[in-house]
Amino acid sequence: MAAILIGLVIGIPWLGAVVLWRTSDENPRLQHTLAVAFSIAAGITSLALIPFASAETAVSIPMGRYFGDLTFTADGLAVTLSAIACVIGSLAVVFSVNYMQGEEQLKRYYSFVLLFIGAMTGLVLSGNLLFMFFFWEITALCSYALISFYNDDPKAVAGGIKALIITQVGGVGLLAGALTTYSALGSYQVSNLLGKFETIPAGLLTLIAFGFLLAAAAKSAQFPFHTWLPDAMEAPTPISALIHAATMVNAGVYLLARFYPAFKDVSGWAMSVLMIGLISALISAISALVATDLKRALAYSTVSQLGYMVYAIGAGGVLASQFHLLSHAVFKALLFLAAGSVIHSVGTRDMKRMGGLGNKMPFVRNVFIIGALALAGVPILNGFWSKEFLLEVGLEHSPIWANGLMLLGAGLTAFYTFRMVWLVFFGTERDHLHVHAAGSAMKVALGTLALGTFVTWLFFGGLSGLLSTTLPFHEIEHETLLEMVTTILSAPATWFALLIVALGFGISWLRIRASHLFKGGWLDPLVGTSFGFDSLNRAIVGGVNRLANQLSLTQTGILSWNVVGILGALLAVLIFLIWSA
Repeated sequence: MAAILIGLVIGIPWLGAVVLWRTSDENPRLQHTLAVAFSIAAGITSLALIPFASAETAVSIPMGRYFGDLTFTADGLAVTLSAIACVIGSLAVVFSVNYMQGEEQLKRYYSFVLLFIGAMTGLVLSGNLLFMFFFWEITALCSYALISFYNDDPKAVAGGIKALIITQVGGVGLLAGALTTYSALGSYQVSNLLGKFETIPAGLLTLIAFGFLLAAAAKSAQFPFHTWLPDAMEAPTPISALIHAATMVNAGVYLLARFYPAFKDVSGWAMSVLMIGLISALISAISALVATDLKRALAYSTVSQLGYMVYAIGAGGVLASQFHLLSHAVFKALLFLAAGSVIHSVGTRDMKRMGGLGNKMPFVRNVFIIGALALAGVPILNGFWSKEFLLEVGLEHSPIWANGLMLLGAGLTAFYTFRMVWLVFFGTERDHLHVHAAGSAMKVALGTLALGTFVTWLFFGGLSGLLSTTLPFHEIEHETLLEMVTTILSAPATWFALLIVALGFGISWLRIRASHLFKGGWLDPLVGTSFGFDSLNRAIVGGVNRLANQLSLTQTGILSWNVVGILGALLAVLIFLIWSA
């Protein structure tokens, strides 16, 4: 049964993508209906797969000597991510019925959305590294295509290209790790890497571990690759909610969690993971303090929360990272879609032009506040439980200074969250913006996600049980919901963290009351250049272009000269592999 469901959860959205691509642009109603039907069917199938979670390989298809077997394993990690991709994806599609109404090229939009959902489920369910890379690249392609959906807008095209280039750097890391694994084990199977990593020479294992870390940091927009996600906000807002908040950017966190048992003892790896998460969480939270574009502020927040998850994995908290990943997917999708409803209504993303919208959009205001409180970590919403659990793990297994900085990040989160809510929905009206109410499809998606912020933390016991019983190499201890609640409520650190959050709210309130609009001042130039990393990116791209131009001089058209070049490269790889062994 698991094999059938795996086939359906990947196949249904891909079939939907093909069907949508074949529809006529003259019938948008049919396109909306088909997209919703296929996405909801995929969502239901993904939930039906959860009871069949197992560590055993469910599907194995021989693909020849050089590719190994195409395998799929529906373990706890995979079915959780698969359900998040499909369910959040279906809600984003439902929301799109109103948001994309009247837009041209709907079939291109929906086809890429459904193609992405199928690829994301294939990525997390794949038990073969080479095919994981295949699905990984399809998600990058879909992300690029959807960021650049408004292809007559130079900013959208530039954002798509930037995202594609940076995530391709990560793709190189993943491919290098996969090929090195094959050279060491003669297999691409994930289970072989997790079960036999001790037989891999130390040099090669280090190469694989840091290759995968490179892939994870680029895909999840972590330091120093954090610059692409804010620019990806040129995509239609449902895409920002689905791909760039709830699913694709989680792939990097998933990769680190998946291979944690194999890499945790590699010299410097765990500390590198921890530091990348910590730096990402802090600099993105600081960026969100001064952002005036509503979607960019949420994008910075996403990078910051992903940093919390990466930090947790560096501290050994795989369960904590996945618990926060689940919570974040729900409340951040809610915030993005609510922001999309505001933007769709008033026609601007600039928070300096908003203000006082709460009375005109009470439903959207209420659900946005619910999502904001979950993001800030206010009891009893899902973000409170998962973030506190994560910080408790960090307190036990990471340096105290690192945990202290993550607590500071929690205060900054409360600060910028309150600022966003106030600037958009409260205070005086700063511009005369036309406002219309959210459509019924938007309300269905927003209402479902708002409900999710209240109830998904109740799944902790089930998530813990799934991961502990179906991940034999991770050694995760099963904890019940009651144990988690008791631990958090009885820990003094929880109340200290809540004090930090309250301080963040309070300071934000005082600053806004004092100056009406918070101004960045000295922070603006730093945030505007992504702390200098935009310049670094441009310098690297320029250097690569100049090198490519120089190397193009070697293309004389003489075959023997080209063969010499290929043999030289192969010799260099061979020497490296022998040296590593």
